[in-house]
Amino acid sequence: MSLTIYNTLTRTKEPFQTLTPNQVKMYCCGVTVYDYCHLGHARSYIVWDTVRRYLQWRGYQVEYVQNFTDIDDKILNRADLEQSSMTAVSEKYTDAYFEDLHRLNVRDADSYPLATKHIQEIQDLITDLEQKGFAYSVDGDVYFRVRKDDEYGKLSKRNLDDLRAGAGERVESADPDQIKKEDPFDFALWKAAKPGEPSWESPWGNGRPGWHIECSAMIRTQLGETIDIHCGGGDLVFPHHENEIAQSECAHDRPLSTYWMHNGMVKLSGEKMSKSLGNFITIRKLLDDYRDGNNHQIDPMTVRLFVLTAQYRKPMDFSDASITAAGQSWQTIKDGLLFGYEFGEKLGWDNLDSIASTPAATTADDVDRFRTAVDDDFNFAEGLVVVFELAKELRKVGNIIAHDSEQTADPILLKAKWQTLIELAGVLGLEVNPDELKVHTSGLSDAEIESLLTERQIARETKDFATSDRIRAQLTEDKIVVIDKAGVPSTWYRG
Repeated sequence: MSLTIYNTLTRTKEPFQTLTPNQVKMYCCGVTVYDYCHLGHARSYIVWDTVRRYLQWRGYQVEYVQNFTDIDDKILNRADLEQSSMTAVSEKYTDAYFEDLHRLNVRDADSYPLATKHIQEIQDLITDLEQKGFAYSVDGDVYFRVRKDDEYGKLSKRNLDDLRAGAGERVESADPDQIKKEDPFDFALWKAAKPGEPSWESPWGNGRPGWHIECSAMIRTQLGETIDIHCGGGDLVFPHHENEIAQSECAHDRPLSTYWMHNGMVKLSGEKMSKSLGNFITIRKLLDDYRDGNNHQIDPMTVRLFVLTAQYRKPMDFSDASITAAGQSWQTIKDGLLFGYEFGEKLGWDNLDSIASTPAATTADDVDRFRTAVDDDFNFAEGLVVVFELAKELRKVGNIIAHDSEQTADPILLKAKWQTLIELAGVLGLEVNPDELKVHTSGLSDAEIESLLTERQIARETKDFATSDRIRAQLTEDKIVVIDKAGVPSTWYRG
């Protein structure tokens, strides 16, 4: 089975064919750096990071570019609020972006172009559009003639006449520059300078670029006139990506991107999450302050796993129950990833680090199942089924070994399954540091656990339920799973 991708442009799944064999040019719309990233940003950049990882695992050479919008009204408003400057605000929240996304194991893009570093390229593209009759200037502003583009609306499937009829007089009242435009739906390519705002010299007078033209210019400069994949959040389909297509394709007379991919939005307990509604949770607050349903701090890998359990194009709901379930699933995968480091020596394995980084002995059936699943429009959730099965199998064997019981599985096959788990989980960006084994196995000794269980049994027999519950809670905190059975002593294992 070959890789297929759902293309927003055609609303169908299409076989993946690159412009250049085995090479992928991929552009992702990045954040406007005026605030801390929230869970919606986390979903978007985890998804596209995983798409990139998977393409690389499938043998493609991927050039991945993600921009930062560092000039925008929102940035200027935040600068006023913080009594700062546009540059200082942009740098502050750009640094915060990297801090937050690195914690989620999102790899850096190959380049991060800034709008303010591409002013000349932006002006050149506007000039090209002006010369072709697609742009016109009025009092220092430059607008794109939307109705001159016969294909406008092909991405979002929106009809301008229908939009116009539905909007009524709201278009004019919402747009203070309406009087300058030839048509209400024309959009700004260049904005005349306003007092106190940053500006640059241009053929049309001092000013700054419009939002949409920034991405078109940066794509042309960084990757060329046509790329393989353009991706971003579903909220960018209209007007941002629609306008990018209009600008770039009218200037170049060729497609901007072969495939358009969009991730779904995140809801918070069933409600739409957005900064404008004040209904959102930042990545750093989620990781530092939030507690799941079991009162545990959220592991960054739990967030990554949570994102990947949903079909990337569909909306997903964040709640205490969903993040708690993801945490439990991550603990299972984490146990599997630590299996070799914890039990490898007992199984006669040498050079554990080398084994962990060597995919040669992977189990072919599991790899084929994983690839078949994810080849269907990056179905990471189905690929996780294979990862989870491997982890559960290894954890089961680990529990047997931990209790000094005889395990009958072939150590060579176990090693292959562990290598397969590490490889496939790594494709999804789910990774564990072997040093975590110190935490994983720290805490109570076997003798201490047995002593506590004896004390708990006495408490239960004397109906001292407060003491019994306290001991069980203590054991649970140390990740000790207690199994109570009628008429016999309780058993346990390390969870």
